[in-house]
Amino acid sequence: MHDTRVPLTPLPTQKRHPMRETSGRRRPLRRALVAVLGALSLAATAATAATPAGASAPTPPSGWSQVFVDDFNGTAGTGVNTNNWQYATGTGYPGGAANWGTGEIETMTSSTNNVSLDGNGNLRITPRRDAAGNWTSGRIETRRTDFQPPSGGKLRIESRIQLPNVTGTAARGYWPAFWALGSPYRGNYWNWPSVGELDIMENANGLNTVHATMHCGTSPGGPCNETSGIGSSTTCQGTTCQAGFHTYAMEWDRSTSVEEIRFYLDGRNYHTVRANQVDATTWANATNHGYFVILNVAMGGGFVDAFGGGPDGNTVPGHSMVVDYVQVLQSSGGGTTPPPTGNRDAYGTVQAESFDQQSGTLTESTTDSGGGQNIGALANGDWALYKGVNFGSTAAKQFSARVASGAASGVSGLVEVRLDSRTSTPIGSFAVGNTGGWQSWRTVPANISDVTGTHDVYLTFTSGQPADFVNVNWFTFGR
Repeated sequence: MHDTRVPLTPLPTQKRHPMRETSGRRRPLRRALVAVLGALSLAATAATAATPAGASAPTPPSGWSQVFVDDFNGTAGTGVNTNNWQYATGTGYPGGAANWGTGEIETMTSSTNNVSLDGNGNLRITPRRDAAGNWTSGRIETRRTDFQPPSGGKLRIESRIQLPNVTGTAARGYWPAFWALGSPYRGNYWNWPSVGELDIMENANGLNTVHATMHCGTSPGGPCNETSGIGSSTTCQGTTCQAGFHTYAMEWDRSTSVEEIRFYLDGRNYHTVRANQVDATTWANATNHGYFVILNVAMGGGFVDAFGGGPDGNTVPGHSMVVDYVQVLQSSGGGTTPPPTGNRDAYGTVQAESFDQQSGTLTESTTDSGGGQNIGALANGDWALYKGVNFGSTAAKQFSARVASGAASGVSGLVEVRLDSRTSTPIGSFAVGNTGGWQSWRTVPANISDVTGTHDVYLTFTSGQPADFVNVNWFTFGR
């Protein structure tokens, strides 16, 4: 159970070397943000993200099998499928710690006022406050408790979620989460954190920051630094975590020489915990069993207290966490690392460094907001491939790209978007020259031809000069 902890901060970015040899050319090492698709006006983005038609969970890529899925299809105003989920109600587990062990103040219910389908393929978990100031909300858990990777294989748990669209003082106390608990916890309720907890996404107080954490060992302190755990954080890009949908995932990998658990935002791996970071007994106690998955929105508690405090008179109730789907995938060991084919959301943030194939690029740390990595040293003829980008049935008409350039005077080029072949006619492009430096970022919008369905997307780079002209961090599409 996610517990009281101090704020987590992103890992520091590395300083870049001024020059590096790459592909026979001497190229500046620079941070770049390229968003190749989708000029999103803020108003249009917010309107589209707030009421999307729920999409089906992506088809598993080669080497993976789907062991659980819920697309939350059903009649508006009805509850969840209780063959898949069970409600956790009240203010704690029977015989367990009060206030769910975290200090949160709401009462969880099974009422459709708090947990319901919206009729558009989404689940909504909505905190409410009554006239007396009492909060209610919702918490659901998978009935299954056996989610773990096979020996030598992988397990992936993912969901596409829009966080409650509320910020500032109105968001004080909101604590949405998508996470998993070790199966021995169910029915015991006092063996945390030794049985393990994997927080795939937590957010506090409407901030554009999400946290991923593994809890294990003993509390307080211990090998996993409880009650904070082993964690990191990052920001949503393109649209904020609150203004649009983003994909959150955890991949537990037993195919590597050292077992590891990786956490992703929109396909970007921003936090990894490895077995050799703790002693063997601690790791075994946390991982030698299955897990169950939890979705909830808490109000108040130690986590939000660390980010400015819990709910007060300015907090506005009624803002939902909107969940498009939850799925669990399993691989026997040969599955592709994320993002798998067909699992990229065109309207989320596609990280440029998450390419499936490339030619002529390098990957480096960025100093742009949110940190992470970008692709750089991009010049005429270079390209990057992103497989299985899902545009849905309503046509995308725009793209936007986060780019930076320290190109010399007179050096510029085109960032182009092509579908399914790098020699196909571009569906859109924009020109870019010097932006003030290889770490000086801007978001550039462009129009594209209408696109629906799922496609492999190529970013291609064309210039009349041989010199590098752009860095790319991420891209996204808009309607």
